[in-house]
Amino acid sequence: MKFIPDPCFQRARLAPEATAFHTVADGRTWRFVDVERRVGRAAHWLLSQNLVEGDRIAILCHNTPIFFELLFACARTGIILVPLNWRQTSSELSPILADCAARILVHDAANETLAGAIAGDHACPCVSIGELDALFDDPGPSVGATFWPTDRIWYLLYTSGTTGLPKAVIQNAGMALANAVNIQQATGIDATTQALNFLPLFHTAGINLHTLPVFLAGGMSHFIAKFDPEVVLDLIDSGSLTVFFGVPQVYQALSLSPRFEQVRFAGVRHWGCGGAPISASLLTGFLARGVSICNGMGMTETGPTVFLMDPAHAAEKIGSVGKPQLLADVRIVDAHGADVGPGQEGELLFRGPGVTPGYFRNPEASAAAFTLDGWLRSGDVGHRDAQGYYYIVDRIKDMYISGGENVYPADIERVLGACPGILEIAVFGVPDEKWGEVGHAAILPHPGMALDLAEIRNMAREKLAAYKVPKYFSVVETFPRTAAGKIQKQILRRQLMEAGS
Repeated sequence: MKFIPDPCFQRARLAPEATAFHTVADGRTWRFVDVERRVGRAAHWLLSQNLVEGDRIAILCHNTPIFFELLFACARTGIILVPLNWRQTSSELSPILADCAARILVHDAANETLAGAIAGDHACPCVSIGELDALFDDPGPSVGATFWPTDRIWYLLYTSGTTGLPKAVIQNAGMALANAVNIQQATGIDATTQALNFLPLFHTAGINLHTLPVFLAGGMSHFIAKFDPEVVLDLIDSGSLTVFFGVPQVYQALSLSPRFEQVRFAGVRHWGCGGAPISASLLTGFLARGVSICNGMGMTETGPTVFLMDPAHAAEKIGSVGKPQLLADVRIVDAHGADVGPGQEGELLFRGPGVTPGYFRNPEASAAAFTLDGWLRSGDVGHRDAQGYYYIVDRIKDMYISGGENVYPADIERVLGACPGILEIAVFGVPDEKWGEVGHAAILPHPGMALDLAEIRNMAREKLAAYKVPKYFSVVETFPRTAAGKIQKQILRRQLMEAGS
């Protein structure tokens, strides 16, 4: 087992007076020395609750620096933090709380009712963040810096599974360090960096893109409780941010703001995107404002950073997720596990210090996730070009077979997504007596725009092979999504089939 010095203590020693965190709503700031002091109090509180190494505590909250104080305190004590999805219902969260066997549930004021509903099912005591905030600020007993084992479980992130109980992905300090190296060298994060924490904290991006790497580098993170496009645009326009990371839905919301053409974007030196595919039209719309969005790809299971486009080639290589970053090893293999060459499609496999060791108390799922020689199966089909840039074709599970032909919905989505008036499109397979499966295209129009489905169908016939042209087209008002902004196609398929669309 390997160990690293406690980063909270190290940062407080290197730059005690520098600002680590800032909450936008009230202007409150945390210096690195403040974080170190409060983490010591938080660690003492954890141990005072008769928790021991390996015990779990759950947390249900919107974005706040106190989350990171608890996260660091857990690393200091060996207790495991389990962030919960506040977008889910009590019936969805209750089995997760049971699965991780949390001893305590921490919650903020906004989620007090939901916390009480799920904790009551399991006799799990609740503690408010407001109460802990005051406790961490008071002088009193404290647990000093410790060395963190790099392979000890630090926290668990439950995947947003579409069937069955989500799996708890193990995260450890070694993964966090690998991600920090990958993202820092790709984006230039350093002690002068100012980032924004707004993506949900129950998702890997909320923790690791970019807040934790920024903290490790000595930079500052601003916090807003939840995504608000106007507040985000205010921060960008004022020059308060130097790096930015969002999922495609975030960039879409920013582009739809009436202020989009007037906002000054020049203060942000790096723009990152991931979590779901981003459309070419959205990328080109930002390019017109001088913003080069660097598309990337990773998984909760990879910490998450694997790929990220470099700014110099972002405009030239639209559609690419870039190259594997410094501590990520990638293969593309065919159905027999053999490596394929440039231009050939296959499944992406990952290896490196950023990859999870597996799923918490789920050896079957852990074994299924890896090849016999230790490579993580991504479940994504991709290819790389002659210059070494990678492209994601689609999820293997999203592929359907129509008349004996393999159809990747992403191919259709890229073509039809360029139609005027289409804001976003999702294609999936549905049963068909003649062809086995056919495509169903669900279309989200630009606000206030009417769509001519016959014209869209004609365009599909002109630009796609016949077997790829969807048989069905539907206009929708919204898409069901995961926290990362991915469209939940299984839910969408069920909704449209139940509605008879």
